[in-house]
Parts: sequence; C-alpha cells; structure tokens
Amino acid sequence: MSISTRLAGAVAMAALVPALLASEDARAQDAAGQGGASSTGQQPRLGEIVVTAQKREQKLQDVPVSITAVSGEEIENLKITDLRSVQSYVPNMAVLNSGVNPVVFIRGFGSGPNNVAFDQEVSVYLDGIYGGRGAQFSAPFFDLERMEVLRGPQGALFGRNTAAGAISLVSARPTSTLEGYLSAGYDFDRQGFDLTGVISGPLSDTLSARLAGKVTRQDGYIRNLYNNRDEPLLRDEMARLTLRWQPSADVDIVFKNEYGKHRLKGGVTVSGSLTEDVYDSDFGDNRYISDNYAGAGLPEGSGIETWNSAINADFGLGDHTLTLVGGYSHFTTSRFTGYDEIAPDGTVPANGGNARFGNGFPEDFDQWSLEARIASPLGQFLEYVLGVYYDTSDYHLHQDSYYREVFALTGHQSTDFHQDSDAWSIFGQGTFNFTPDLRLIAGLRYSQVDKSATFTQATVSGQALNPIGPDRAGDLSEDYFDPSGTLQYDVTPDVMVYATVARGSKSGGFVSNTYNVSEEGFQFASERSTNYELGVKSTLGGGVATINLAIFRMDFADLQQSAYDPDLRTFFTRNAAEARSEGVEMEVQVMPTASLTLNASLAYLDARFLDYPGAPCLAYETVAECDSSDPTSLAEHNIAGLPLLFAPKWSGNAGFRHRADLGSLQLVTGANMQFRSKYYIADGYSPIWGLQGGWAKFDARVQIGPHDDAWNIALVGRNLTDERTRGAAVRFPGSITATTRSLSWMDEYRSISINGTVRF
Repeated sequence: MSISTRLAGAVAMAALVPALLASEDARAQDAAGQGGASSTGQQPRLGEIVVTAQKREQKLQDVPVSITAVSGEEIENLKITDLRSVQSYVPNMAVLNSGVNPVVFIRGFGSGPNNVAFDQEVSVYLDGIYGGRGAQFSAPFFDLERMEVLRGPQGALFGRNTAAGAISLVSARPTSTLEGYLSAGYDFDRQGFDLTGVISGPLSDTLSARLAGKVTRQDGYIRNLYNNRDEPLLRDEMARLTLRWQPSADVDIVFKNEYGKHRLKGGVTVSGSLTEDVYDSDFGDNRYISDNYAGAGLPEGSGIETWNSAINADFGLGDHTLTLVGGYSHFTTSRFTGYDEIAPDGTVPANGGNARFGNGFPEDFDQWSLEARIASPLGQFLEYVLGVYYDTSDYHLHQDSYYREVFALTGHQSTDFHQDSDAWSIFGQGTFNFTPDLRLIAGLRYSQVDKSATFTQATVSGQALNPIGPDRAGDLSEDYFDPSGTLQYDVTPDVMVYATVARGSKSGGFVSNTYNVSEEGFQFASERSTNYELGVKSTLGGGVATINLAIFRMDFADLQQSAYDPDLRTFFTRNAAEARSEGVEMEVQVMPTASLTLNASLAYLDARFLDYPGAPCLAYETVAECDSSDPTSLAEHNIAGLPLLFAPKWSGNAGFRHRADLGSLQLVTGANMQFRSKYYIADGYSPIWGLQGGWAKFDARVQIGPHDDAWNIALVGRNLTDERTRGAAVRFPGSITATTRSLSWMDEYRSISINGTVRF
C-alpha cells in the first residue's frame, strides 16, 4: 500500500475523530456525574500548558500547530541537559551528536553536520532571540519556564530558516516573592556531580531579579585505553541574571544576560567493521586515542563559550500591545577531533598507523538582532500581529588539517572562511473570527537576506596533501515570501480541528571547509518547503485526557545537502532537487486518577528523496555504477527514492507519573520508554555500518519528599538497559589509515544519579 493511500485513509479517519471524541467527552462527563469523580469530590484534571507559538499567550490545546511543550519542572526532573536529551520525548525529532554543534532534524529534515557554516533548518529561539547555529545557545537547559517544539515550517511568525520547524526556549522569569532552590546531584556512572542554584525575588516595588547558576563535573562513558580514563570528560559552567521592571500596569521590561562554558575532554568515536553488522553489548566499551594524534600535539576535545543578552519589553498602547525584542549573541568554539585507532580485529596498529589524520574547526560568531511587533486586542472579528525584524552577524570558521605519513606526506593545512550577513523582514498574521467556532488564520512574511563571504586556504607547514586552489569570494542577495493559512474549527468547546498550508525558506550560502572548491561550487542556492497539515486537538472528560493528532506532507525544493566523500577526502555541498516527508503524529495524556498521569506519543514518517542528481556514490555501488573521481559519472548519479538520513519510520514514547501518599511525605515515581525503528546514519547508505537498528531506551525516576516539595531526594536513571546507539557514522578511507574501518559517533550510555533539592 502506498504512503498516499495510507495517508488518505488516515485523513478520512481524522475527519471522524472529532465526532467520536465529542461523544466520548459527553460519556466521560456523564460518568463523572455518576460517581466518576475522585475521592475528594474533585474530578482530576490535567494541568493547562500555556505557549507563545503564535506570539501570544495561548493554551496549548487552542493552538493549531503540531507542537510539543515541556515544562521547566519536567526538564529538570528528566535530567534534560541539552538538545539531544530532548529528542526522546518529541515525536519526529532527531538530534545528531556531532560534537559541539548539535544538528536538529524534524520530520526527516535537517542541515547535516558536514558544512559547518550551514544555517540550521530547524532554528532555536531563546527568549525570542533567533539562533541559526547549533553552538549558539549552549547554556539554556537549566532554570527554564518551558520549551516548545514546533513541527513544520514556521516562516510567517518565526521567520529565518525555520523551513522544517522551530524550537522555542523560555527562561524562568523573576518572581514577585522571595524564593529559590539549591539542587545537587551525583552520577554514579559518570562519577561526577552537578550543582544548580537559583534565587529570585523583588528588589523594590517595581524591580525584581533572578540569579541562576549551574556547574557540572562528570567523567565520560567510553574507556580510552591510552590514558585509562572514561571519555569525554564534561566540564560545564553556566550563569544567568534576569531583571524585570514593571513600573506600571502597561510596562513590563525583562533584561537577561547569560554566560555558558561547555567543554568536552576526549571524544566519542568508536571503530567498527565495514563487513560485519553485528554490534554486541561490548561494542563501544573501549577506544584508543594517543596524545599526539596525527602529529598535531593537541588534546582531543571540544568546547563552546557563549554570551547571550536579551531585552523583552511589552508596552500597553490602549487596547494594543507593543513588544520589542532585542538581543546580542556571541560564541567561540574550539575543537580538535582524533579518531579511535583500534582496528576491527581489536588491535592498535604500531607507530600511529591509525592516527595519521586529524582536524579541527574553531569558530567565532557575533549577532545583533531587533524585533518590533504590535498585537491587537482579542475578542474582535480581526485579531492581528504585525512586526518588523532585523539581524546582522559576523562569522569566522578556521579549519586545521593535520596529517602524518599519508601518501608519504606529512604536514599541516588550513582554511579560513569569513561571512557577513544582514537580514530584515516584515511580517503579519491575522485571525478572522467568522463565528465563535470558525476562524481563518492567515500569515505572511517578506524577507531580504544579504551575505558576503571569502574563503582562503594554505599549506601551513610540510607538504601539501590537499590541492590548494585559488581564494574564493561571493555575494548573494535573496528575497522571498513565506505565506501560511490555517482554517480552524471548534467542533465542541473541547475538540478543535484545523487544516494548514504553510511555506518556509532557508537562505542560500557558501561552502566553508572544502579545499580547492570550484568557483561554481562555492555558492549554493536557497531552499523552500511547503507543508500541508490536518490536525485534531481534543480534551476529554473535562480535562481527564488530551488526544492530539496531526497528519502532514512536507515538500522541499532545492534541498541543501552536504556529504562527505571518503575516497576524495572532501565534502560536497549542493542543492538536491526534491524531497518529501509524509506521516502522522499523535500525542496522548490521561489522568485516570488524581495521583496518576499517563502519556504516550507515536509518529510515523516516510521521508525520501524524490530527485537527487549528482548525489555522492553509495557504499555498496561498484565503480562502474558510480565513480566519485569522474565528474560525468557523479553528474549522472541519482539516488531518488532513498530515505533521508536520521529519519526512522516509527518513533515515540510512553510513560507514567504517580504520586503516593506516605503521611507527611509523598513518593513520586515515573518512567518513560522511548523507541525508534531503524534509520540510516551515514552518507554512503551502507546497510552494514551505516544503518542504526531499531532501539528502545528506558528512563525512570523515584522521588521522596514532603507534600509542599520543600525538599526532595530522587534517584534518576537514563537508558537503564544501557542500549548502545550511534548518532552518525562514516567510512574512514584507507588512504589515510593503516586499516580501513568505520567510525561511529556514540550516543550516551546508561546513567544513574542521585539528586537532592531544597526550596525556600
């Protein structure tokens, strides 16, 4: 059965869901009236989640967008410390473990790790500030109010580079009363601690402040046999100061400044076979990285240092609200990557035979941005948000390539990439309330993006391994319209259906790290996405349960792709002609009793190339089928029909949270299971080393403390069955190593920690 046929059936089913849910809701309320209430006389209700996905505060169940929201309390309880920790709880989301720069994929689409200067297809917004680069926000995952993950193009309201989706992070704000907490934890597997402290309260009648800080010191999870330590060692420091000034009912100004330093000592690459696909439970236990890898004399590791400042100001202008959002974002990264030297047979070749090539990609970035928007009052026939946006940024990427006795050549080469970017846009969204139950939401953003870039390369010392071509320079100027339209209908007060058509864009750019890049290959074009979505959001039994369903199809034109060719030891960046993802997402929450909450999500995804001429050769193809050294052969190579990377057909999670009364204390237990079906993790689409098998991971938390949560002690386990999964893989070419092998970037292993929190 084709995906189109399956989706047609799903759409037909979705059309029946509102009526079924409405009748079920009536039955549930009848049952409540006949003794279905709790023992306290109050019917249990799920807590309402407020989001700002449409630039206004709205209940999650009222927003016609496929969105997952996670509260700050859940983020803390689940030990979510970065974007990779998030993906287990969000349908159709994957985050690639690529060192310091995480790469986010939503519904099969993401920018990939190979062109470091890529703008992200899924942008992150921290307190309203745009972050188009994975390293931009290294310190937001503590003391959050909430996180919102929006699936599908969000070009009309969020703007730049949200062709596949957007992630919005909202920091906790200062409080009107004095409060705070101190939380400490020790991880038995990582043999290290984390410490978080927050204090918040008023400084005067109109001014309040919040100060938050976090320190983490932990060991890694893969043993480096060279120095006999578990790597990578994690060393984090984060601090955030937030001020809130409310001199009157019509003025609310919040200023935030935060600093983050994230360091990893060591790496996560593990060698594997190119011919055997059996990875037993011991795979990834050990690696071997010497202290003078490729003769570079540099320690393996990576780090990010960030500064982020933001001002969010709301002014009441009669019935309207004027909002100003200004921000500064800066980061520097450092990275030197060595690769596991262990051969597939378990030996380490003598004289550094598997340590002949290493590289580094340090970055430096500055961005200033400003947004102004005005929102009309609610309750009118036409409700609208109108705004303007501008940002300017400077980006520098330096690449170092170190090699020792590769083709009898030893040396050090480097490249430098500089890019200046200016972008501005005007946008608006209007809601036409035709009746109390029927509304049309129409949005449009016009954007102008200008970029200029230079690329230089040199042999710093020794002999040249890669051919050094001429310097490159380029300019681009693009403009595009991103419209969206949503028809929303309230079948009952608790059941809403919507249908959406939306477009998104991602700007073009330049190749940042390819030696001897050709003039025509230095620049690539923008890409466009179109999303068709049908959704249902429902609340049952007066708040006992919620069921949300979305059916979608996303089409991409001129999809930007960057791939690594191991035979030529270089990166290719180009625009694939067409790609499509289709699928279904469902999220369910149920509160059968006042003490028990159940949750589950399930997503189906079919994401593949419709047309991709000029694609890199595949791992299983012969030279006669595809010759990477022959431009004509590559030009004729098309991988239409292959699935997109990092896109499992099935993903989801299921869990529970239970509270038990122990007199003056309460016991809170919870568990969550996340699963993924198999998916490809390597450019060459090897069915052996480039395919990650399906997996399931289990997390759990047991907490005890008083009912007012003045203090608690919790035992937290993540990946309890110690499932070994790989974030990405590559074939390491025989030309630069003594033994040809695969290399896998390993996801985190099992972690069990004890945590204590005191609140005041």
